[in-house]
Amino acid sequence: MRILRASDYRSMPWKNGGGTTTEIVVSPAGAGLDDFDWRISMARVEAGGPFSVFAGIDRTLSILEGEGMRLTIAGREPVDLTRASAPLFFPADAATDATLPAGPITDLNVMTRRGRVRHTVRRVSLSQPLDLATDAATTLVFCHEGSIQIGESPALALGARDTLWLDGAGHALSLRPLPHAVLFLIAIQND
Repeated sequence: MRILRASDYRSMPWKNGGGTTTEIVVSPAGAGLDDFDWRISMARVEAGGPFSVFAGIDRTLSILEGEGMRLTIAGREPVDLTRASAPLFFPADAATDATLPAGPITDLNVMTRRGRVRHTVRRVSLSQPLDLATDAATTLVFCHEGSIQIGESPALALGARDTLWLDGAGHALSLRPLPHAVLFLIAIQND
């Protein structure tokens, strides 16, 4: 079990140079944009335009701040993604264009390399404790809003934008909101 603090995350330019991203965690450690197995990051999107293309990658986007974005993915009908929307899964190698109907946004981006690993992302709003049992190779709990206590120890807590990283299946722990929290539960499985 590791706790990744928001103050320790690393900022870097987007692959297409159109903005900056805050990398939360990447695997393997130290991997770049072309050789990661999985990656979790946040991006501040100030203007619409084309997304960076990542060959062989699947991604899930969730809106953290702002009113949302409209995505057109590989010529399909546009999809409106807001803070209330379920996380949106799509191939990162499909041509994707975004517009920002109501101004800048910040998103959470989870990416996995197809054929090596796969992922799921769930948004959970907590006002009561949640008993979490892990069955994935890697589980990450991203605290979007509020804070949570992990188990009974007040020393083990996540504040806004901190992340709990659990390797291996079989973890069982209680997440206690203080007093309310919004989390993203990210499960990464090996293919």
